[in-house]
Amino acid sequence: MSIEGKNIMKLCSFYVSDWHLVTMLLPYINRKINEKEKIVTVLESDIKNNVETLVKRLNLRNEEEILNINWSKKDNYISINKLLNDNIEENIIVIVNGSKEYITKANKNIDTIIEKNKSKIEQKNIKIINCYEIVEFNGSIVEILDNHDKILNTSGEKEIYEVFEDYKRNEKIS
Repeated sequence: MSIEGKNIMKLCSFYVSDWHLVTMLLPYINRKINEKEKIVTVLESDIKNNVETLVKRLNLRNEEEILNINWSKKDNYISINKLLNDNIEENIIVIVNGSKEYITKANKNIDTIIEKNKSKIEQKNIKIINCYEIVEFNGSIVEILDNHDKILNTSGEKEIYEVFEDYKRNEKIS
């Protein structure tokens, strides 16, 4: 997705439990903090205790920064708006987690915020990572894949076809 040359990428991720979600996200977030990326969350459920427990068990270089991310159940749209308006050049990662309906609503709100701030985000790349709990998902996985640019799993960002070899994206003419 691109708004007048701005780089906005949507990734999807699938997990089977909150523990699996946190286990998958922490190494990725640790790397992205090293790359000076800013991270904000939009969460339907609180995963703070899971993050705190795993961070203490893992040897992560950026433990303090990870714990300072808001892992509580909260719509952090104000934080997203602030990051877009700050005079920083860092890239922004927005982690969205919840039911399919929650993720859809959150993405609409994020898109609105980005559109309203498009003149202020000239040097920023934005990644939106939508995390779906596969156990509760009862729709077509292809529909989700079609609406995302890449997939995030325990080994990091991957092209969708690298994870789902038979996946064929419905090519959209732009």
